[in-house]
Amino acid sequence: MTPKIKAQDAYLNAFTEVLSRIQQTLKGSRPDAFPIRMYVAGGAALHLLTGARVSEDVDAVFSKRVLFDEEIEVSYRDPDGRARLLYLDRNYNDTLGLLHEDAHKDSQPVAFPGIDKKLIDVRVLAPIDLAVAKLSRFADQDREDILLLAGEGLIDSASLRKRAEQALGGYVGDLNSVRNSIAIACRLIESARPPGPR
Repeated sequence: MTPKIKAQDAYLNAFTEVLSRIQQTLKGSRPDAFPIRMYVAGGAALHLLTGARVSEDVDAVFSKRVLFDEEIEVSYRDPDGRARLLYLDRNYNDTLGLLHEDAHKDSQPVAFPGIDKKLIDVRVLAPIDLAVAKLSRFADQDREDILLLAGEGLIDSASLRKRAEQALGGYVGDLNSVRNSIAIACRLIESARPPGPR
C-alpha cells in the first residue's frame, strides 16, 4: 500500500534533493547492488505521513551497507521563510530501540520525482512501527508523536499494544520499562479519543 504523503512542499522538495544526492553517490556502485532499499523512520517519516513536526534529520537504514564520502545536507526555506536544514543522519541505526522484526517488510513504498526505484527503493515505516519505535525512549516528544499518529487515525491502542508486545519477543534485558511505556501509550491514546460509540 502506498501511503498518502502530507509533507510541506518545501520539505518535500528538500527531502527529494537528499534522495537525489544519495542516488548520485550510489550510481557508481556495481550493478548487482541494486535496488537498494532505504527505510525512512523517525521524524522524517512522521512528517511525510502527517505533515506535522518538521525534523532536521533523516533517520534511515539501507538494505545494503552503504559508504558516503561526504555529508548529505540540503538548505531550504520553510513556508514562513525561515532557513532550514535537512540532512541524512549517518549515525542512525535501528538496532538499539524497539522495532518489530517485520517492520522493514511491512514498510510502505513511496515514489519521488527523479528518483529511480531501480536504484533506490524508498520506503517509509508503517505508522504502527513508527509508534512502536517511540516506546523504548518514550520521552515527551515520543508521546506527542504517538498521539499525533493516533489523532490522524493511523494507529489505535489495540494495534499498538499487539505490535509492541510482538516486538518485545525479539529483545533481551529488562523489558519492564518498555512494558510500562506500552501501557501508558495505550492509555494516552484511549484518553485522547473523542467521546462516542466504541
